[in-house]
Amino acid sequence: MTPFSHKEFDGHEQVVFCHDAESGLKAIIAIHNLYRGPALGGCRMWNYASEDEALTDVLRLSRGMTYKSALAGLPYGGGKSVIIGDPRTMKSPALFRAMGHFVESLGGRYIIAEDVGIGVEDVALMGRETAHVAGTPDGGAGDPSPATAYGVYMGIRAAVKHKLGRDGLSGVTVAVQGLGHVGQQLCRYLAGDGARLIVADINRAAVRAMVEELGAQAVEPDAIYGAAAEVYAPCALGATINDGTIGVLRASIVAGSANNQLAEPRHGAELQQRGVLYAPDYVINAGGVINISHEGPDYDEAKAFAHVALIHDTLAEIFRRAEAAGVPTSEAADRLAEERFLGKRPEHAEAAA
Repeated sequence: MTPFSHKEFDGHEQVVFCHDAESGLKAIIAIHNLYRGPALGGCRMWNYASEDEALTDVLRLSRGMTYKSALAGLPYGGGKSVIIGDPRTMKSPALFRAMGHFVESLGGRYIIAEDVGIGVEDVALMGRETAHVAGTPDGGAGDPSPATAYGVYMGIRAAVKHKLGRDGLSGVTVAVQGLGHVGQQLCRYLAGDGARLIVADINRAAVRAMVEELGAQAVEPDAIYGAAAEVYAPCALGATINDGTIGVLRASIVAGSANNQLAEPRHGAELQQRGVLYAPDYVINAGGVINISHEGPDYDEAKAFAHVALIHDTLAEIFRRAEAAGVPTSEAADRLAEERFLGKRPEHAEAAA
């Protein structure tokens, strides 16, 4: 299957297949849109079942970055990259330097950062071959996960205010699925605001840590969908809102950090029909890229996190628009983002091309 005929192809400007025999690198870089500026997006390393699965992921993720940057008010377009391989066994300096070489070959059209399976130290290795990196240890912003978690926390507050009419999270039960760096930090923010936590992850040690530290209630991974909670917060991989889960979901709000939470666009409409308020993923999880946008010698964490906090207001506007127009929140978010990135490219983007 070619990118042009792929079901997730959405007018992407460039898709690059990268192979380096010596290091074993097999990767795909997808640039979706450069209207607002160079494409900024993380690199995901995952042991994909097939090359087509990797292509599906990178096409969806890069499109989401265009919408994410537009709604966050950032001067960036949308891009993403994936490395096909097991991050536990296949990482090497040679592999990451090879990836950096391919990023450099794009001449600044794509800026790479960390994502699932990739750490800031891996991005630093890529940075030996290209200047077009973000989120490195010496950039000031560093690990984006705390900012991502803070943005999700602020988004949950906005959703609870709109759906339940409650200021703050005292007594609100949140079911958090996925306890990686973002999920655990989100739990701390939620618990600090008085929320009750139900948690699930295939990593038993991570679950145990949240139970011991925050008094969370642990459930089996498959039981998280039917947990008795007001909020379901998906913070693992995407597509957890699907035909198999949507019917058992008990929460009246879906708001979490995972990318591509809806398996298909129609699931956004189905959530609306069921009276479930959905915080569109690329809006609520934008904290990391917002934080990275402040990176540099004069990085100011307080200023960056104040920018992240505006996710609350953006979601509140989307909820109001969706309600007024009678459309799913996912559609209202798309419309608002498209108002900001569709049109003639600015001169700087044309120059980069």
